[in-house]
Amino acid sequence: MNIKKLKQAEEAFLFRYPGGFNNPEIIAIRTKRHNVDKMIGFAQESFAKRNFKFPDQIIRNMIKVISRSSVISVFEKPRFRDFAEALSPEGTRLISAGLKELLHGSEQIGFETILEMLRRGKLAKWSLMTVCQTYFHPQREVLVKPATVKGIIEYFELKNLQYEPTPTWAFYETYRSTIHEMKSNVDQSLSPSNAAFSWFLLLSFHGNVF
Repeated sequence: MNIKKLKQAEEAFLFRYPGGFNNPEIIAIRTKRHNVDKMIGFAQESFAKRNFKFPDQIIRNMIKVISRSSVISVFEKPRFRDFAEALSPEGTRLISAGLKELLHGSEQIGFETILEMLRRGKLAKWSLMTVCQTYFHPQREVLVKPATVKGIIEYFELKNLQYEPTPTWAFYETYRSTIHEMKSNVDQSLSPSNAAFSWFLLLSFHGNVF
């Protein structure tokens, strides 16, 4: 990891936006464009452990999260909706059980269960695989968007990571650990959530993305 570049990015961001993500300009932009707090609240209520006894509702709420998310491609939203609505009862049960494990139990088992189901629908995409847990555990989980992740790996010289287009638990776990390590080296105002921290990293090498 190139700590020098990370510290330079921190200095530049805090100079432009004093207070980091507590800066009123940033708060206004994020609220208007991304509705982050609403999405977090909806996901945490929808995917509370008690709700997983109703698999059909879990699937409906997954559709809502993905449809409303500003970080999911407009092409992926209807494809996921159509796939989810056509699931058999067994498919519904499996995805619901996978999400329960991912959020409340064995993360790897949950991740791989959902991955296998999405692979059947040719929807094994990183963003779809990581969006629900990103909203549910905003300080712990990471959203994997291919262009962003590849840029972060290259710009900050993350030698321990080799991007893979097909989602794998091994890559996700290593990338998540690396993001947490990077967060520990900068001011806390740059990471109200892991998604926000990723936007900060993207801004470092991609110009004004807000």
